Formats: sequence, C-alpha cells, structure tokens
Amino acid sequence: MTARIITREELRAAIDAGTVTVVDALGGEYYARQHLPGAVPLVEAEVADRAGELLPDRNAPVVTYCSNPACPNSGRVAGRLTALGYTNVRKYAEGIEDWVGAGLPTESGALTR
Repeated sequence: MTARIITREELRAAIDAGTVTVVDALGGEYYARQHLPGAVPLVEAEVADRAGELLPDRNAPVVTYCSNPACPNSGRVAGRLTALGYTNVRKYAEGIEDWVGAGLPTESGALTR
C-alpha cells in the first residue's frame, strides 16, 4: 500500500500546530546532523520493535520522510507502520532536501527521550 502524500505547506502547518508526529526514516548520523523540527528517528529495521514506544497512538497523524523523492525509506517505514495498524500515516515525498531548500528550520542532535 502506498502512503498518502503530504505537501511541504501542509506538513509545516501541522508541525506548527503540533498536530503530527514526524518520523525521520533516515536515522543514525543523518538524523543527528539534521532533521525536521520535532522528528523522531525510526528506520525500517526498527519499526516492529520501536513503533509502539515512539508512536503509542495508532490513530494519531504520522508523517514519514527521508532525503528526497528517490529515497525509498519513508515509503517503507510508512508501509510497515500501516501494516502494524497505524491508520493515519502520510509521506512527505520531497524529503528534507526540499524542506531545507525552502529555507525552513531544522534541528540537530540525537533523540533525548
């Protein structure tokens, strides 16, 4: 199943309103170096083990992203989440390269939860 797409403008509004959990599907050093505001790192190999901890509400809005439209990670993570019963998963297909290219803010550092 292909995740529904969210635009940069829609995602920015949802982040600003605090109505979405953003999932960085790149993880590791990529996440530590730069990620969307408030994003949590979750790579495909860790979805089964960590999704319940990071995303406890399976009906809450979730958006996955990776680097750019050619990167498959966000779609794979979105598919895994959907398979686990998450009902409101969308994908920011353009990824962080588009976000940064638009001059929008990012964060850096490891997850501190």
